[in-house]
Amino acid sequence: MQVQLQSDPQVFRDLAEEWSALLRRGALDTLFLTPQWLEVWWRHFGAGLDLTLLLARDADGTLVGIAPLYAVEQAGQRVLQFVGGVDVSDYLDFIVAEGREDVYHAVVDYLLADPFPWDLLDLHCLPGDSPTRAGILCRVCQACCPGDAQVELEEPTPYIPLPGDWEAYLGSLDKKQRHEVRRKMRRIEREAEVRWHRLEDRARLDEEVDVFVQLHRASHPDKDAFMTEEMAAFFHDAAVVTFEVGWLSLYTLWLDGRPAASIWCFDYGDDLLVYNSGFDPEWRYHLSPGNVLMSYCIRDAIARGKRRFDFMRGGETYKYRLGAVDSAVYHLTVRHPGRNPARPA
Repeated sequence: MQVQLQSDPQVFRDLAEEWSALLRRGALDTLFLTPQWLEVWWRHFGAGLDLTLLLARDADGTLVGIAPLYAVEQAGQRVLQFVGGVDVSDYLDFIVAEGREDVYHAVVDYLLADPFPWDLLDLHCLPGDSPTRAGILCRVCQACCPGDAQVELEEPTPYIPLPGDWEAYLGSLDKKQRHEVRRKMRRIEREAEVRWHRLEDRARLDEEVDVFVQLHRASHPDKDAFMTEEMAAFFHDAAVVTFEVGWLSLYTLWLDGRPAASIWCFDYGDDLLVYNSGFDPEWRYHLSPGNVLMSYCIRDAIARGKRRFDFMRGGETYKYRLGAVDSAVYHLTVRHPGRNPARPA
């Protein structure tokens, strides 16, 4: 097996077809590992970072693994992290053809080969069902770096297993929550002129992303701080990229002609992934527009045949009230055994 280092961001475009094919036949296929997503992330946040993307190929040239990493200097250490960043990507991982444990060995051997310089491998957002987290990379690292590899629970990622129809979903909730969902939907439709939709018109994309950004900022001081002008520019570009390939599901709710809530989702495979949200705390807030729009999203996902409504990172209580069950992401750190000052030479 050959492992090659790629440091030119053009790799995201040049390898897009081959990359996507590997992702489809890998153990984990998620939007956040697509070349389209990682390319737009790098375009906005890659300044000052060293792209350290490793490609593993069989002897016949077949691509069987990608380690989408970058290197950055932190507190005097050279740290390797996932392209995609923890701020805007919920699931990150190595991209490996299913059943190919030898890819992990080859990548680790490459990383440990002198003179490849790094001090810490710092990998966030590893899904619980990923082979990387489930033991393969951990076993490889613990074999070659005993005592220097650690994995820990990072954050819950609740999701709803969706049944075949809306009434079956409601029937899966406890009696109190089922009553609350129905009550809020009836009340809002009785007391306001309600209009909501999932964006389908490309001509309205910029306008509705602007609405989302405004509602996101208005909904909480932490969200306002997060949604800088730089971040808003990323959201606009990410919307274009994901809309063009059919992955963007942007829902907006208007009450009496005024935007009241917006939920940004991704439609990927059998999943609807809830990425972010916002609402106007000064407009008909007593009608719970954010909660009602979430119920509309669940109903729409069921109607479109989705099998999983994925809330992704964050263990907020409302997710479990809506029927979510637990999953999680993990954080793996590996210290280079030859560059760890805490270990004897």
